[in-house]
Amino acid sequence: MKDPIAFVHEMSWDDLSEAARKQVELNILDLIGVGAGGMTTRLSGIVRTHAHVEFGGNIPMLFDGRTASASGMALAAGMTIDALDGHDGFNPAKGHIGAPLFPAVLAVGHEAKTSGRAFLEAIAMGYEFGARVSVAQHATVPDYHTSGSWGAVTAAAASARLLGLDRDLTRHAVGIAEYHGPRSQMMRCIDHPTMLKDGAGWGAMSGVSAVKLACSGFTGAPAITVEQATEHWDDLGDRWYVLEQYYKPYPVCRWAQAPMEAAMTLQATHSFEASDIEAIEIETFHESVRLAMPHPTNTEEAQYSTSFPVAVALVRGDLTPQDISDEATEDAEIQSLSSKVTMREHDVANAAFPVQRLARVCIQTRDGKKYQSDWQEPKWDHTAPPTEAELRAKFHALADPVLGPVAAKEIEDTLANLAVLPLSSLSDQLLRPIKASTTIGSAA
Repeated sequence: MKDPIAFVHEMSWDDLSEAARKQVELNILDLIGVGAGGMTTRLSGIVRTHAHVEFGGNIPMLFDGRTASASGMALAAGMTIDALDGHDGFNPAKGHIGAPLFPAVLAVGHEAKTSGRAFLEAIAMGYEFGARVSVAQHATVPDYHTSGSWGAVTAAAASARLLGLDRDLTRHAVGIAEYHGPRSQMMRCIDHPTMLKDGAGWGAMSGVSAVKLACSGFTGAPAITVEQATEHWDDLGDRWYVLEQYYKPYPVCRWAQAPMEAAMTLQATHSFEASDIEAIEIETFHESVRLAMPHPTNTEEAQYSTSFPVAVALVRGDLTPQDISDEATEDAEIQSLSSKVTMREHDVANAAFPVQRLARVCIQTRDGKKYQSDWQEPKWDHTAPPTEAELRAKFHALADPVLGPVAAKEIEDTLANLAVLPLSSLSDQLLRPIKASTTIGSAA
């Protein structure tokens, strides 16, 4: 077995291929863009105020400027990113490595005044550690927990690296994080969507808190998923999972995106309008069928629905954050079309999940015609990834309206050169408040 604790501290930026280093940069950029988009949600506003009031400290929060502790800042940033379901993910984990990892590393790295290279190395290590600990947890516990659960262990490992903890303290940090991380029930939030989401913020907070506790002498080793689930760590340092993440063109649950693509393909091929549709039947895997929210009343319900995003895609030809905002859920045309969707579980899709998220769609129009799609996968899986230009365009589509195009471009340019800069050159931009001037193109 490879030694995961040794890997936490020994992996180097130089160990990665050029492609892997570029993907780390793009993953961070994508997370920043999703975080900017998440700032517009009620969820983010509530949790940022909570972190400022209840987690006293001197670290500015993401795009806010008010301060909190490192743990509080990680909580607020993680939940802000998680507030808009558009961040990268890892199919075997049924979840997201970056959303709990990035906020923890940003908070701890900013507090420790680390270098940009050290920050990038911690993120790169975290993707490799997080991929394996996620699969280990899913293989060793009966319930399907949110990304924040194993994300807490990942956040602790990356934070321990940044702070230079020795082997013993690192073992205790990841052990504390595994024990106290949010073992939150993912399918409960699928069945009853609320602001709880995928636990990313709580995972980031738990990971940072675990490291702080370990540094104070609090014990917690071993982490079972790290030290006892040995079969999941054998390819550590040989296979680079940062190159096997998926990306989201649309800010809704990944499970809804294959039906969206299939429906839009049918519409483009057969040239019917949304108003021509009589009925929509979607065949897919069990978990996607449970995204049973045809009439959402807020963005959390819209993001954890299959039928509503499919209706948006058929009416608008796309889906943006504005299309699943609280106000947008009141759109009568989309609500009406969403009510015409029937969801069915299919053995083919169940057998492929979670490595593949398959769906096929049959649309019947008012003139009695039926159009049947092939089995469809979501767009931008790692087997057919987005181009660098597409990910950069996604970042600007999310960030420019919130931060302003000048500020967004400065973040993008700084990140591209971060390996030879101090982290503060980036974090100072991310941790200042959004001002009115930024929305009209000034980086002030």
